[in-house]
Formats: sequence, C-alpha cells, structure tokens
Amino acid sequence: MDRKEMQNTRLYLLAAFLVLALTAYLFVLYDVQVIHYEKYAAQAVRSIVRPEKVEASRGIITDRNGKPLVGNRSTYDLTFDADLLSPGEDSSEAILRLVQLCQQEGVAWSDNLPISRLSPYTYTVDQLDKQQKKLFLAYLKSLKPCAEALGEYLLRHPEAVSTPEPEPEEGQETTPAEELSPRKQAQALLERLVPGDLTAELLVESGVTPAQLIGAMREELNIPEQYTMTQARMVLGVQYELSVRKLDNYAAYVLAQDIDTPFISLLSDGNYAGAKVTLSSAREYKTTYAAHILGYVGKIGVEDDYPTLKKRGYDYDDLIGKEGAELAFEDYLKGQDGRRLVAVNDEGKVTGEYYFTEPVPGNTVELTIDLDFQAQVEGFLEETVTRLNADGDERRGAGAAVVQVGTGEVLALASYPSYDLSTWREDFSQLNTDPRTPMYNRATMNGYPPGSTLKPFTAMAALLDGKVTLKEKIKDTGSWRYPGDEQNSYANCWKTSGHGNLNVTGAITNSCNYFFAEMGFRLEMEGLRKYLVQFGLGEKTGIEIPETAGLLPENPQGQNQAPWAAFGQGTQLYSPLQLANYVATLVSGGKHCQAHLLKAAKTYDNSAVVATGNTEPLNTIDISDENLRAVKEGMKGLVEGTLSPYFKNCVVPAGAKTGTSQVKADTKNHGVFICFAPYDDPEIAVAIAIERADAGAALASTAVNILNAYFTPSEDSSTISGENQLLP
Repeated sequence: MDRKEMQNTRLYLLAAFLVLALTAYLFVLYDVQVIHYEKYAAQAVRSIVRPEKVEASRGIITDRNGKPLVGNRSTYDLTFDADLLSPGEDSSEAILRLVQLCQQEGVAWSDNLPISRLSPYTYTVDQLDKQQKKLFLAYLKSLKPCAEALGEYLLRHPEAVSTPEPEPEEGQETTPAEELSPRKQAQALLERLVPGDLTAELLVESGVTPAQLIGAMREELNIPEQYTMTQARMVLGVQYELSVRKLDNYAAYVLAQDIDTPFISLLSDGNYAGAKVTLSSAREYKTTYAAHILGYVGKIGVEDDYPTLKKRGYDYDDLIGKEGAELAFEDYLKGQDGRRLVAVNDEGKVTGEYYFTEPVPGNTVELTIDLDFQAQVEGFLEETVTRLNADGDERRGAGAAVVQVGTGEVLALASYPSYDLSTWREDFSQLNTDPRTPMYNRATMNGYPPGSTLKPFTAMAALLDGKVTLKEKIKDTGSWRYPGDEQNSYANCWKTSGHGNLNVTGAITNSCNYFFAEMGFRLEMEGLRKYLVQFGLGEKTGIEIPETAGLLPENPQGQNQAPWAAFGQGTQLYSPLQLANYVATLVSGGKHCQAHLLKAAKTYDNSAVVATGNTEPLNTIDISDENLRAVKEGMKGLVEGTLSPYFKNCVVPAGAKTGTSQVKADTKNHGVFICFAPYDDPEIAVAIAIERADAGAALASTAVNILNAYFTPSEDSSTISGENQLLP
C-alpha cells in the first residue's frame, strides 16, 4: 500500500470513528430528551428544588356583630434542616452551636427525648403522651443494641407485654413459639410491645439505662468523642427529633417557636449552619372575656387521633383546637396549607422559590354571643359574687346563661371565676391549684338543684297532661300530706299558715309548695320526667362546647318522690344553660331549640357562607295561648309583687321566678333565678345560679342588670344595688 492509500485509510477510519461517536451522542441525547425525558427531568428537579409546606393562617373568631375575639399575629419559628448544611459540615457541631445559642438567650427548644437534660440522667418516659411514646418505642426498635436488649429481657419476662399473641388466620400454618429460635421469639415479643407497656422501670431492668441509651445513640449518630455528656445530651435531643420524623415522614423539625427579632439577628450575624427562620403565626386573643367559650389551641397530643389527623393534612407539630370554640369549630378554622418549591444551589443555599399550591386561610367563625353584652354579664356576676363573699366564703362560684327565644342562639354565657386566655399557659399551675376552679365552666358543666325555678314548668306540665285546669283552685293549708301516709310524708309550704285557695297562676306567683306537691302527685314521676325531657331538661342542650346532661329526678326503691321533685327538690340537677333554654322553650309557646354558639362560618374573604347554626326547633310542644298566658301571668305577678323593689328599675316588662337550691343542712343554699323579657313578646331568657347565695335578692338585682344591659345601650344601663331580702 502506497503512502497516499495509507493516508486515505486513516481518514476513513477517523471519519468512521467520528460518525460512530456522533451517533452514540445522538442516541444518548435522544434517550435522555425523548425516551426517558420525564425520569431525568424529575431527577433534575429533585436535585435543584425541594418542596416545603407553607402554613395557612387559622381562621378568626368574631362575635355576632363581627367584633374580633380571636385572631392571629405573625411570628417566626426556628427550624433545623440538615439539608442546608454545606458538604463537609458536621451536623452535630451545627446543632451544638444552635442549642447553645438558645440556652444562652433563654429560648426554649423542642426536645422530646425522654431523658433528663442534666446529670444524673433519668428517664422521663411517664411525661410523654401516647403519640410521643409511640415514636420513642419505634426509635428504640430501630436502634439495634436497644432492640436486642429489650428482646432478651422480654424473652425472660414475657408478662411485660400486654398485647396477646395474634390468632392465626383460618388455614394458616404457624410455628409454635417454643419451636422458634430464641432470637425470633425475642423479635416476636418486641413487635408486640406497645407504647402502653413502655416504662422507665422496664427500660432500666432490660439494661437500656439512660447512660447506655445515650452511648448507643452517640455511636449510631456519630457524636464526636470530645463532647461532654451534657453537650452530647443537648445534641442528641435534636438528632432524636430529626430521626423520629424520618421514621414517620414528618415535616421539618421546628426547633423553637415564636422567636423574637433580636434572636433572629444573632442567627443571621452568627451564620448558624442548618438554621432557617420561617414565618408562622400564633393565636392572639382580642378580649379578656368569654374565656370558657373561646377555649384555646395546643399541639397534637394523646387525646388526638394523629393517624386520622395526618390523613386530613395535619403535621405532628401543628396546632389544633383543644377547648371551647377552638375545638368545636376546628374543621372550619383549620386552613389548607400550601406547598412551594424552593430552588437551592450546590451549597444548599436558597436561590429562588415559587408556589406549587397557594395556602388557603381558615374560615371566619362568627359566634352568637355579643361581646359587649358578654362583658357586662360577666361583670355583673363578678360584682354579685364579690358582694356575697363579704361573708368570708371565697370559694363561691356562679354561672349565667342568656338564650334568644325561638332560635336557641346563646347571647351570653358567663362563669365566675374566670381567667385570661392570653396568659393561661403561664398561669396554668396557679389556675390548676386554685380551689375556686376558675377554668371550670359553671354555666354549662355544673348542675344545680333547680328549686322553685321548676314550678312554671310543673304548672305547664300539669296543664298539658290534664291534671289541672285553669279554673281549678287548690286550698293550701300550709303542709301537703301524702295520701295514705299523712304522718310520715309531707311537704311544708314556706308560708306555714298556707296560701288558701290558689289556681295555677296564683301558685306560681306565691311559689306555693303545697300546690306543686299536689301536681307532682297527680303527674307521678313518669309523667314528670316525660315533660322534663320535652323541655330539654336532663339531657344535653346541643351546645358545641362541653356540657353536662344534668340529672333527672327518679324514685328510690319503694318511694314516690314526684311530689317533691315537682317543686325542684330531689336528686335532679340542671345547668344554668339548660334552665335558660327551658324558659325559652316555655315562653316561645313550645319551640324547643338546640342551644348553640355558631352564628355562621364564612370563607376568610367573606365571599361565601360555609355553615350556619341550627335555629329550627328540635321538637315542638303544643302549648295553647290560654295555658301560656296563665303561666306567664304567674311569673309576672312575682315581678310586680315580691320582686318589685328590684324590677321597678327594669327598663322592660318581664316575668321571673326565684329558686332556693337545698344543698345540705350545714351549708348555705344555692340561689337560682330565671326570667324572660319583654313580657308580651319575649326575646331573651335568662338563668343565673350562684353557689351558697342563700338570699334570692342577690340574683334578682343581677337579673335586672342583665335585662337592662341587653335592652339599653351599655352607657345607659343602671346597676341595681341588692337588698338583703330572702325570696322563696
């Protein structure tokens, strides 16, 4: 081959190589850009961007007039994200710097590792809630030395496992436990160990002492040997939080909440690796009133079903309603969190961000209460109790309820003593040990014997059942005697000489025990209970916050207590809200409505109504105009007679009934009071109960103040000073 041919051959080979290389390049390019485009595109996105949750603000709560009761204030949270560390940066060193800064500045950080932070190290497992125990147990099972030690202990003490061995499914062959190897037996027992079995004693006895667990964690998480035990424990608390979140795919770890701007400046100036400040929000209370109605929020805990909540979009660190309206209307108040994609460079620094899903704020919940009126009712209750406390009884409490007639809307709900929602967490220890139990809602949760406030009901029940007529008069001789047992069973009237001949109206006005004992005898307990239920007594009113069902009267074995139950004695107990709702049912002509706090739930921008409160009657009692007039006139007669010193200053005609709730011989009686107004066309029903009030005068003046506050502007309402007169 001559020199020219050799050169041509080389050129051909070079050209062939170039064509082959170009073909291979085009094939790879086609494979990446066409055949597997989606796969490689997704990998590229994951390498430069990452998703983050954008917290939606919680809905606000207002009164019926739109006045804000609970809102939000912007806060900042500190999160630790190991993905933000640059290549080669040590996570333990970054964590130690961060928690030491928190310690130095007095910033509390989240750390649920159940080992005390200082020597001597002890377990604090008993302080964990159910969900936290579940996470801790899962972590122990994932830590090989701890899992082996626990398994060996359970093999020696299988009684420590409360969960029984599962029954084999039909047709399934199983190997008897005794035929399994010790290792597999131990593993099976460990799998059956549940959070409820986990105690500090079990851990220590199994050999997993706090010191040994710290040692195992140090090895597992590569904590530097030069760290002291105290430093290691601080770092391990954060590392533990990061680990348990990975076990259950939780969101990013919020290290500290509601940090202030000076602390944020220190973070920025100190260039703390892995630290990230995120915008968040916290509940802000716009009023010091209605604490028992509004309630509060808290972190998801033992009482919450987290697996279910997780499916509904909750993260473990989210806040959720715990009490009051915050809990009752959680589904309306909870917003829909958004998602955003954050672009980062190869050093983990954020270079850009854009939304994937915009967050949707929670709905606005409008309550039925009127804030100004609520404040006045609470004030009147406090003034009355303070005046009564001059007798030295500092543990006296009270409750009051105001219900709109015909709808069941709760206009005011007061319990005394109360507390301040804005500081209750700081004050919790004091509140929890206060013998007056200020966090207890007496308006809905406490049952009181109704006393004579039940007499208008008994009169109506007897009329409805045909046990008495409007024209019939019964002669009160001062002491009603049980037929057939006159010597041993009797009910004395408060007027020992008797009231003489009384019809239904007169019996209510004069609060005649004789008359109503006779009505109870005629109705019998079965009839009495039947009508009590129709008027909503002895069962829950339906209000959205916790309440008692009360207690219906019943006959002890071989006895008939109906005559005494008919005028409010016996074992029956009703809350102020139940009593107010019963009065509203009565004066409405028989419309028994559900007591409720929800006026409406609206979208955050008020563009749509999501839900409204139920104002339709639960049941309707067929009350004739004549029967209703007779009962109302009896209550009006009391206002114009015995109660006239108090109601002479009332700005609107009203009807009322006092009650004395007998407690025990050596204790002052509770005072109970019911009223409604205006007389001709009732709008509101009121019930008040004051513990050991003894004199009805205190309650009468309080009731007049409440009526005046509702029917006149607040600046014009007059305060009635109580007169120390005992009312029946």
